[in-house]
Amino acid sequence: MILYTMMPHEQVFPPSEEGAVNQVMISYNGIPIMAEWTENHEYRVVRVMSTDPNHYMEPSCLPGSTISLS
Repeated sequence: MILYTMMPHEQVFPPSEEGAVNQVMISYNGIPIMAEWTENHEYRVVRVMSTDPNHYMEPSCLPGSTISLS
């Protein structure tokens, strides 16, 4: 089987169930991102899932940055 996808191998086939459970797709200011829930009750950006190049330039959505939805 050939799988054509832009997703990294680790996301399509996660190494463990626990790592993929914490990740959720959210929309932050209209930008779809993959985020991970932290102990500080915030989301940590894992990756930007948008096809719009301008969304990758948004400083608040850089991978590793934390955001609060409240």
